[in-house]
Amino acid sequence: MGEYLEQQPSRDEIDALAGPAVVAFGTNWCGSCLGAERHIKPALAEHPELPVIWDEDGPGRPLGRSFRVKLWPTLIFLRDGQELARVVRPTNRATLDDALATITTPTADPPD
Repeated sequence: MGEYLEQQPSRDEIDALAGPAVVAFGTNWCGSCLGAERHIKPALAEHPELPVIWDEDGPGRPLGRSFRVKLWPTLIFLRDGQELARVVRPTNRATLDDALATITTPTADPPD
């Protein structure tokens, strides 16, 4: 699993992402974050091509506040900068797999 980094992108940079991506909010010392690793790590390992931004969150951190993050870990699943799914404090892998499918499954083109 990645390490939560203090240097964070701006919300504009997140909104401008192309394709699927995950933003994970937490801290490296958070007990809930460490406990959820056993579910998060194998789920993300199935998608090595997927960009994951590990954001160290906390009071006054603008990116977490812009997503209204209240609990750690919170994973935001995006496609083209738009939130399609959110998992807060995962307690099983299935919730993560469902959220990953939401952003990695190709969308059908509308009929002509």
